[in-house]
Amino acid sequence: MVSPDVVESLISGVRLSSVGPAAVTPPDLIYEPSNMDLAMKLHYLRGVYFFSSSSVEGFTIPKIKETMFQWLELYYHASGRFRRSESGRPFIKCNDCGVRFIEAKCSQTLDEWLEIKDFSTHCRFVSNQVIGPELPFSPLVLLQITWFKCGGMAVGVSWAHVLGDAFSASNFINMWGQVLAGNKPELPPYVSRLEKSEKPPSLAQEPLSVKRVDPVGDNWVVPGNCKMEMLSFRLAATQLDGLQSRVSGQKQKNDQAPLFECICAVIWQSLAKIREGPEPRIVTICRKEPHNRGRLTLSNNQMISVAKADFSVVEAKPKDLVELIAKPSVNENTQIEKLVKKDQGLMDFVFYGANLTFVDLGGSDLYGLELNKTKPVFVNYTVDGVGDEGVIFVLPEAKVAGEDGRGGQTVTLILPENQLMKLKDELKREWSIK
Repeated sequence: MVSPDVVESLISGVRLSSVGPAAVTPPDLIYEPSNMDLAMKLHYLRGVYFFSSSSVEGFTIPKIKETMFQWLELYYHASGRFRRSESGRPFIKCNDCGVRFIEAKCSQTLDEWLEIKDFSTHCRFVSNQVIGPELPFSPLVLLQITWFKCGGMAVGVSWAHVLGDAFSASNFINMWGQVLAGNKPELPPYVSRLEKSEKPPSLAQEPLSVKRVDPVGDNWVVPGNCKMEMLSFRLAATQLDGLQSRVSGQKQKNDQAPLFECICAVIWQSLAKIREGPEPRIVTICRKEPHNRGRLTLSNNQMISVAKADFSVVEAKPKDLVELIAKPSVNENTQIEKLVKKDQGLMDFVFYGANLTFVDLGGSDLYGLELNKTKPVFVNYTVDGVGDEGVIFVLPEAKVAGEDGRGGQTVTLILPENQLMKLKDELKREWSIK
């Protein structure tokens, strides 16, 4: 792992400003987050897109900002700021305060940086700011442009999860590429979004996928009990073939278990082996909802489900864990929404890491941001505000020539510090993953 001091010394020339919608939003426009949005409000997605010098040839900060003015018109509530109603429930005042814009320079080339292969260093290309403690002054989105010595560029997106899930965040930044290319869609109508005020619903059983935390007030940060660390590794298409074959016990491609489920099963069992104390018998699965959402729709509509093992995870066959993950026993979206509504949107929750959480970003268009008609050479996403059980993101990579048109997968783990290195050793020893 690269020393934080070394990483810090490579980034310089940091400048801050704000960018807002090109047109003034009508006064008194408000946006009330849904109950599912509020369940996610202590989490923050951090995405980084790396582009070669040829992809950003002719780009300047004034040109970038000019297109962003037009782009942010499409998502005017993302430029707003949070307030609280008389009841205390948060809402967004659409007041055009803008997103925070950060400029920086890196003394290395893009290739030199990517050769480090320590994805935890990517945090220098995206802001780690959170909402609060002063809601009226906290931007919901922060964008960072970092220029490499070679002329390449990193685009960092810090995204308040209360705005929408990872699929919304991806669509949001991809739309900037569309506006850059001159394909700006029609502006949506300016309409306040209000949540219906109804009698709190009855809740037979609380969801297993979220956990209440002590009230955080206006400082939207998860209170952590242990130090969390991040580890990422990349699996090439050929490695994935071997993993699928071994987990499934089948050599024929048509008979093999799904890729995401195979990766989850291997990590779930490996963690159960190295953890002290009871093994994790309940895991949360997060996927893209099957219905297509509009390109301008921001929402937390990800499918959340729970898989429960009533047998020893350590002693199980990996393919048995695959079956549990592929057909989870409980879908929890409705229960989460009822729980938040029952508490009138005033309580605080942790989702990622309430249980060991697996996130499948395979349905997202992570490489859909195009600059000068070219895609990024690499994209990575992580999340902040993770509970003690940890989270695993599984992300698709760009398709590679020579791999039958397939791409590999990036796996990012955020776990308690005392488990991460043990897990790394276990994955290397048992599955040749390093």
